[in-house]
Formats: sequence, structure tokens, C-alpha cells
Amino acid sequence: MKIIGVTGGVGAGKSTVLNYLEKRYGAKLILADLVGHEVMEPGHEAYEQVVKVFGQEIVSEDKTIDRKALGAIVFADEKKRMILNRIIHPAVRQEILRRLEEAELLHLSYVVVEAALFLEENYDAFCDETWYIYTDEKIRRQRLKESRGYSDERIDQIFRSQKTHEEFQKRCLFMIDNNGSEEETFRQIDRRMKE
Repeated sequence: MKIIGVTGGVGAGKSTVLNYLEKRYGAKLILADLVGHEVMEPGHEAYEQVVKVFGQEIVSEDKTIDRKALGAIVFADEKKRMILNRIIHPAVRQEILRRLEEAELLHLSYVVVEAALFLEENYDAFCDETWYIYTDEKIRRQRLKESRGYSDERIDQIFRSQKTHEEFQKRCLFMIDNNGSEEETFRQIDRRMKE
């Protein structure tokens, strides 16, 4: 089983690459963001810890965590955001590792792990190789405006919080240049998968 880590800045086109790997190569996808949502569901240890720390006011009528209420708390207070991250990130990592063990038992050929904070959380430590999806900042900015309706101010804030192109390049084995057409991107993927 080959474990491929996929990372890159917001708006780089990671979803396009992930979907192609899933459809063309039958890769099992593990998306850290979705895992993060799951570990905060009732019955999970992280759920209990988050409710204990942030209180019942973040719990909805259906007993799930009200993500908007929690977001309002943690984005207004850096210390609280760090506390939340100290609860969620280890739980996400543990669940990703569990899913990788499960994939190994199922004799899957390819598993792809994607995370916004891939390098920050050192997910590359358990991947066979890490791919960096590179897209020029102007193109990313345009995509974020069109697909998500983000303002320039919001985009600038996000870009400042993410790793630089040079930092991604240093830590990743393979770079996919996603500035051209989808077909060009897919050709790069196919070449890498044949190596």
C-alpha cells in the first residue's frame, strides 16, 4: 500500500487532484477536515473534551456541537483556538492512523491523506511521499472569489496564515503545477503514478 500525502494552499486545486486519484486509481481518500468533523460528534472523546472546556452553550438541541457558536468563541480568542486545536488535532491524527491501519488490512493499493495543516501537523511522517499542489497566487485568488465568494481582505488573511511556496517545496517530494488545464494536471499525476 502506498500512502500519498497531498497539500497546498487554499484554492490550489487539491480537490481536483484528489477526485482524479480516487476515480482513476481507486485511491481511498482520508480528508483531515472531514475526520475533524467526525471526531467532534457525540460519542467521541474529543466531543466530550470540547463540551467540557467550552460549555453547554455550544451544544445544539440535537446534542451536536454548534460549529458557528464554537467558531465565534475560538476566532475571537487565540488562546481558546489553541486549546481547541490541542483537543482536535491529536484526535484527528489518531483517527487517520486508525484508518490507515484499516486500509492496510484491506490490501488497498493507494491511500491519499489531505489536510489543511498537513505539514504543520507532520502528517508527512506517515506518508510514503508528499505531493504539493502548486497554483499561482493570482489564479488561487480568482478561484476563491468565484467559487467561495471571498473578499480580497479574507483571501489576504488566509494566504498570510499558510506556508509559503518555498516552505511547501522544501518538505514535499513531488510538485504538481496546477496553473494549466485539468488535462495537464492529470498528465503530471499519471507520470508520477507510473514511476
